[in-house]
Amino acid sequence: MHGNSAGQLSADDVQRIDELRSVHTQLVSELGRVIVGQSDVIDQLLICLFARGHGLLMGVPGLAKTLLVSKLAETLSLKFHRIQFTPDLMPMDITGTDILQETDTGRRQFEFVHGPVFANIVLADEINRAPPKTQAAMLEAMQEYRVTVLGRSYPLERPFLVLATQNPVEQEGTYPLPEAQLDRFMFLIRLDYPTEEEEIRIASSTTGDDLPELSHVLHAEDIIDFQKLVRRIPVPDHIYKFAVRLVRKTRPDSEAAPDWLKPLVAWGAGPRAVQNLILGGKTRAALHGQYMVRQEDIHAVAGPVLVHRMITTFAAQSEGIDAGQIVQRLLAESSEA
Repeated sequence: MHGNSAGQLSADDVQRIDELRSVHTQLVSELGRVIVGQSDVIDQLLICLFARGHGLLMGVPGLAKTLLVSKLAETLSLKFHRIQFTPDLMPMDITGTDILQETDTGRRQFEFVHGPVFANIVLADEINRAPPKTQAAMLEAMQEYRVTVLGRSYPLERPFLVLATQNPVEQEGTYPLPEAQLDRFMFLIRLDYPTEEEEIRIASSTTGDDLPELSHVLHAEDIIDFQKLVRRIPVPDHIYKFAVRLVRKTRPDSEAAPDWLKPLVAWGAGPRAVQNLILGGKTRAALHGQYMVRQEDIHAVAGPVLVHRMITTFAAQSEGIDAGQIVQRLLAESSEA
């Protein structure tokens, strides 16, 4: 992977990046009409969308996760489905299945009935409440943009974005997502409790009449075009090196890992983390009207990319140190270097 210079962006691309920045502003302002606060969360969702990545939303119930995702689909004129994951949910409840139907001529034949995964934005609500076999039904869709049922493959319509919500694992009746599946999510997006001022605004805006209808800002074809544009954003060589070094520092057995990290991390981030840092950096740069990836773009996406790809040790957990704090310390040290 070689860095390329800003000069390689065509005049048309530069103009499109300016358009994307304006679209980003519009989307943030539309969503702000129904979602109070959560500006970082909205930004991270939009990076996932334009980077063709998937997001895992983590937060306690009642933080408007479903509302946020459904309203995002509304502003983008996209088809939205919500799947409630439960312990008895079967893979075919997600993908769909063949059903025996009678034709006009009276013959009986199998016909495929599409499941709820056939949408542009799929909210997999409380994904860790379903058993691993059912969670795995989402994997092929997320990775391959298709589902296979009884040996036949069915393509999913683009753009395709999975946003899964997960309850904090301490809650009863949850199956932790396996590492391989966590790695398929570009970002772990944390939703925190609102501030007191935001909570007052939420109370006043959600207890009256219906929520406002949002304007359609983009259509599917525009999103696909912008997704292609984002990948053309230039990345200087030193940014590739910075991203690779940062990920290598998260691996306790790597020479790059600082001594303080080794007793705290059992398992570091893999190569997919580097790809997601670069893609996240490109997308953030474009959304903010920049024509090249800068170190601050990598800094901004490092937390959401790395936190769910690192497993902390018992020693770290007993000291109350989580992956987020470790990533912040690595970033602080790399800024000083």
